[in-house]
Amino acid sequence: MCDISFTIIGISDNNHLYFSPEIIDIITHGRVFSGGIRHHAIVKHLLPEDAVWIDVTVPLEAVFSRYAEFDNIVVFASGDPLFYGYATTLLREFPHSKINLYPSFNSLQMLAHKLLLPYAEMTNISLTGRPWKNIDIALIENRPLIGILTDRKKGPAEIARRLLYYGYDNYSMAIGECLGNDSETISILTLTEAAERSFANPNCVILKMNNPRTRYFGIPEHLFSHLEGRDNMITKMPVRLLSLSMLDLNHRSVMWDIGFCTGSVSIEAKLHFPALDIIAFERRNESRRLLDENCRKFGTPGITGVIGDFMECGLHSYPSPDAVFIGGHGGRLDDMVSRIYSHLNPGGVIVFNSVSPDSCHRFRNAVAKNGGSIESEHTLALDNHNPITILKAR
Repeated sequence: MCDISFTIIGISDNNHLYFSPEIIDIITHGRVFSGGIRHHAIVKHLLPEDAVWIDVTVPLEAVFSRYAEFDNIVVFASGDPLFYGYATTLLREFPHSKINLYPSFNSLQMLAHKLLLPYAEMTNISLTGRPWKNIDIALIENRPLIGILTDRKKGPAEIARRLLYYGYDNYSMAIGECLGNDSETISILTLTEAAERSFANPNCVILKMNNPRTRYFGIPEHLFSHLEGRDNMITKMPVRLLSLSMLDLNHRSVMWDIGFCTGSVSIEAKLHFPALDIIAFERRNESRRLLDENCRKFGTPGITGVIGDFMECGLHSYPSPDAVFIGGHGGRLDDMVSRIYSHLNPGGVIVFNSVSPDSCHRFRNAVAKNGGSIESEHTLALDNHNPITILKAR
């Protein structure tokens, strides 16, 4: 991209904006302007008669091609253009260009001001064209104040319904609609109320925690929903915690949990490492319900459950792992380890819970056959259960 001089002016949706004399001078002497369609409607009466206006619409590549025709462009953007805003995009696409910035308050600041709410410690999240992941992380971490930029698909009602689904009814919701506009509306609602309402766009949300939610460090087995009549089919809490420790998840981004059954390992991992992307595989169809129930019970949105035989799944549909937990292998351990190694990222690890000397021996051989090595192992005996050997391969 060629070098261009950008002047970026942050504005609100107020139809009666005040601009400083310096900004008025920039507009008066400008020729090429750009911004969203609603920005144009707000400022068009201030533009020179011969002004060229470039709408910021998708695909942005077409917008950038228009920019390349000019040396100087005045851009109008919402609020603080560096707060999940258009200035960040221009910095990335035109890294060698000169940029002068005149920010305004962003919408979350404006909502906090209306609420007289100190917001220095607020966790800020954008759902505008983005997945749920960052709000899921904030919820699992029990963040007391969460500011959210919304879009038309992930608005206040959708956010409220997601929180209620995963048991986060310990928040209240403040909604700012059309902030700075003549039709501005501020509401403070319960999540149940917000889930049943519709809201004008644009809007933003601030979630305020009323009381913290219980977070476990080692979830007791009896709290999980189990397969009917098979309460022992779960990775026991001490084994679960040691297995997760051996996976070294502080330094991982994607984990595969093979044979998740109740989802206990995935859920425990998500509670302690909420930014971790977790793909959980299980061939039992009834485990689909168990995973959903247990994720809702312990407040762990964002785990991807895959029902089907791991050996037949199209694994290229999922991000490659740097940590894999094998909780079940269906008698095909050798083939399973080979398949895992074909997808495992460099430096990745596999942790396997062995319940017999034979499976322990087979895992060692399968790892060696694929060029790996056993890095560590531990054996645990719990109550009257048979000893379990936990092996870590790199």
